[in-house]
Amino acid sequence: MVSQRAADVTPFMAMDVLERANERDDVIHLEVGEPDFSPPDRVIETAVDSLRAGHTNYTAARGKPALRRAIATYYDRTYGVAVDPNRVVVTPGTSPGLFLAMAALVDSGDEVVLTDPHYACYPNFVRVADGEVTTVPLDASEGFQPRVDDFAAAVGPDTRALLLNSPANPTGAVMDGETLSGLVDVAADAGATPVVDEVYHGLSYDATEHTVLEYTDDAFVLDGFSKRFAMTGWRLGWVIVPPDYVEAVNRLAQNVLICAPNFVQDAGVAALETPADRLDEVRATYRERRDLLVDAVEDWGIDLGYTPQGAYYLLADVSDLPGDALDVADLFLEAGVAVTPGVDFGDEAAEYLRFSYATDADAIETAIDRIDDLLATVGR
Repeated sequence: MVSQRAADVTPFMAMDVLERANERDDVIHLEVGEPDFSPPDRVIETAVDSLRAGHTNYTAARGKPALRRAIATYYDRTYGVAVDPNRVVVTPGTSPGLFLAMAALVDSGDEVVLTDPHYACYPNFVRVADGEVTTVPLDASEGFQPRVDDFAAAVGPDTRALLLNSPANPTGAVMDGETLSGLVDVAADAGATPVVDEVYHGLSYDATEHTVLEYTDDAFVLDGFSKRFAMTGWRLGWVIVPPDYVEAVNRLAQNVLICAPNFVQDAGVAALETPADRLDEVRATYRERRDLLVDAVEDWGIDLGYTPQGAYYLLADVSDLPGDALDVADLFLEAGVAVTPGVDFGDEAAEYLRFSYATDADAIETAIDRIDDLLATVGR
């Protein structure tokens, strides 16, 4: 019999839509966050060189010292924050880092507070740790920015963690420093620990990014190489661990993860040494795509209510279109455009669709034309 823990894990609808879309011909994929860029050439060359050098054996569970030092240097260079490399645990992707954080923090019945909308998988990580989910609603008219007072009202004696994300999936919202600092204070007052997913850092357009480590060492920070370095299939990430949790997380990593791939870790060092101008070009490209899609949504008569500041998503309210958001997503798929229904991201997003602009502008323009034609047939 399947365990209740496994039964409580919900499907990841974006992947369901992808599977359905792949069964059709000529579909524009705006449903998944898969960058269409290639990794930097030096990253690929380093991985090949490492393989040829025979770096295919196990490493320490927490990762190779050179990569952990490079990650610590990244925080100093980018944010002026000193991170002890011993607090860095390298993981095979960012999601395993979140698993380690939840496993280290959450006991049965403990509460984790997160935003709504939120990344679809967050509640499932809490449930797998046998924790309870409490959500704080966000509003498009406020740019999907968290309110510190709402979090303060949501925490309680059972709150163990605040799970935050900036730049955010699915909204593209970026928290300012005052908000992030205020949420750190809320967590401290509640005896809780911030767990902050920063995997979209480096992909902000109209806002300054802040790491939670600017405000506290008592936080888990999740990040990785998938998004800004277009290394999704390489499965390489990291978690910065609060000092008191280092040994516990290392033990968990030893047992659950073993280690991230050896040669991929060498490639990670090369990625972190990539010249900044490459990422400038990536950001500029995403900004152009965002503006193209934002203009199109407004032309469809949909009041977006905000402009995404980072990542490569926007969340659009389609409640004025025929049917519910699931029906609209099905209509779009019939027209050859795959998008993700907002119900994947929480109750507050149930009437929304998430559009990803992690694909080239020509494809986005084709998708816009198809939706234009579709909406003309339903009277929009």
